[in-house]
Amino acid sequence: MKRRASIFVPVLLSVLSLFFWVAPSLAAAQSPAPNGANVYLIAPTDGQMVTSPLKVQFGLSGMGIAPAGVERDNTGHHHLLVDMAELPALNEPLQASEQLKHFGAGQTETELSLPPGEHTLQLVLGNASHVPHNPPVLSEQITINVRS
Repeated sequence: MKRRASIFVPVLLSVLSLFFWVAPSLAAAQSPAPNGANVYLIAPTDGQMVTSPLKVQFGLSGMGIAPAGVERDNTGHHHLLVDMAELPALNEPLQASEQLKHFGAGQTETELSLPPGEHTLQLVLGNASHVPHNPPVLSEQITINVRS
């Protein structure tokens, strides 16, 4: 009996270490997006002259909203890209920053303060783990002008 226990413990530890190594990558996997899913900016509109702070409204069709951490098929939550010259990696968790805003509570609008000048806005839907779907559900990038 002692011999079985001495073999069992190292095997169990190996399996557990593998689980803790693999589990985070599973949690950060892409979720499928249904055909025709579309995310878009309701307001402001492309080319619009605005004052700051401005109200930004998010639109979504073909999918539903679920907060970060809640795994439901065909759902996600919004991420707003502000003045990003290049898209972030669309197969990894989106990292929050001044230019990449997370709306993990399921918000569909926000108030945004921007300095005067030209700015770009774009939405990307992320799954429960903040990873964009496959294929990515990504809005067109719009340009707005904030007047002083």
